[in-house]
This record gives sequence, C-alpha cells and structure tokens, in this order.
Amino acid sequence: QNVSTIDAHSKMVEAGVMGPLLAGVGVVELYGGWLTLNGFEERIKRDAGDFFVGKQVLPKDPEQERVMRMKEIENGRLAMLAFSGICTQAVLFKSTWPFM
Repeated sequence: QNVSTIDAHSKMVEAGVMGPLLAGVGVVELYGGWLTLNGFEERIKRDAGDFFVGKQVLPKDPEQERVMRMKEIENGRLAMLAFSGICTQAVLFKSTWPFM
C-alpha cells in the first residue's frame, strides 16, 4: 500500500475501483435529480436532502428529530473539513497519511 494520498486516486483507477464507484455515485445523483424534479412539480413532499431512507432510526419526538438532523449536518461538515485538510496537507508537504 505504500502510496501517497495524491497518488491513491491514480492507483485506484489502475486497479479498476473507480469505475464502479463512479457508477454508484451516478445512480445516487440520478435518483436525487428525480426526487428534485418531482419535488418541484409537487408530486412528492420531501425535505431538502431527504432520500426517503433512514427515517425509521430518527427519534419520534419532533424536537429530538430536529436535534439529530442538526448533529448529522454538523458531523458531515466536520468530516468534509477533515478530509480536505488531509488532501491539502498531502499536497503542500508531499507526505503520506498519517502525517508522522
């Protein structure tokens, strides 16, 4: 595995991993587009970001559901910042993960 963070993408393309990943992401994006169009045309009622999966694990109390949704948004943002930090540090210092 002795691959840098930046070279990992190219190695995954060579290994044939990125094609199926791109196809999977494409399917999710198409589904999201379909939901958006149907939402605009008012054929379905949905909240932004609602893909109609996972609602059974949300709390039944509306206030607790709001708190849980906010936690998910904040944790998602934190994960995106952390990943961008990893990539930025790898490019700036030409080092591999973990940076020790």
